Amino acid sequence: MRAIINGMQRAGHAPFHTLTPQQARLGYQLGAQVLEVDMPANVAHREDVITARDGAFLPMRLYWTGNQPDEVQQRPTLLYLHGGGFTIGGIGTHDVLCGRMAANTGAMVVSLDYRLAPEYRFPTAVHDSWDALLWLANQGVGWGVDRSRLAVAGDSAGGTLAAVVALMARDAGLHLRAQCLIYPGTCAHQDTPSHARFARGPVLTEPLITWFFAQYIDRKDREDWRFAPLLAPTLEGAAPALLVLAECDPLVDEGVAYADRLRMERVPVALELYRGVAHEFLKMGRALPEAAQAHQAIADFLKAQLMV
Repeated sequence: MRAIINGMQRAGHAPFHTLTPQQARLGYQLGAQVLEVDMPANVAHREDVITARDGAFLPMRLYWTGNQPDEVQQRPTLLYLHGGGFTIGGIGTHDVLCGRMAANTGAMVVSLDYRLAPEYRFPTAVHDSWDALLWLANQGVGWGVDRSRLAVAGDSAGGTLAAVVALMARDAGLHLRAQCLIYPGTCAHQDTPSHARFARGPVLTEPLITWFFAQYIDRKDREDWRFAPLLAPTLEGAAPALLVLAECDPLVDEGVAYADRLRMERVPVALELYRGVAHEFLKMGRALPEAAQAHQAIADFLKAQLMV
């Protein structure tokens, strides 16, 4: 991990928070998969779109192995919500990650290009994520979605969105088999000890988090539980959860707090905390063995929940 951080420093790229959102998106797109392993050879994919509640078209990419899922050959399905502080990232930046999940689990993975801030501020990303999950549940049979075996997953901001739509699914009576939350944000303010301890990074810094949130949400809305799921009135009845956390991450304390609260409210929880690594480590498989270990833990959890 130290070698990766030293390499980032030597590259001398301008920090994202000093750029425009458009420049930051391009920079992230160029570097997001540099340390990823190769896409598994047996993974196929295709593009499609759904329509959001306001008529906008939301691009999606479907990943699978073996025969293409269809109405006859339905698959357990995982909706994946990418990270990037609600401001950067997309289907392309998480392409290999989603392909590996499909290869490791045998499920179909559906990656959503939800709309980004500042062009689309809170709660648009929440609405897009929920609209996508509802579409998969109600209309996804033609894509080969097994409605009885649905799950959600996401990393960072996408982990926040996954936690939120898991609660929305519970409230709507939509049964989810699992939620997989990879270093999610769950609290309203950057006030945990790990935010102070890792304010200068590595990878995720206090200025960058502050910049992301300024793009995405008004301060008056930050205690809305759809931004900070730790503030939801109750977590009871949510889908079984796996939390994958990095030790050297400003978000680690709120991830642990969310796992603790889920457990206290009788939600089955598995917690994987990887020592000595930073935010985004799951996408650094060329350099970090912990990435492969985390992918295996995710696959084991999802197969246990979806393949029954």
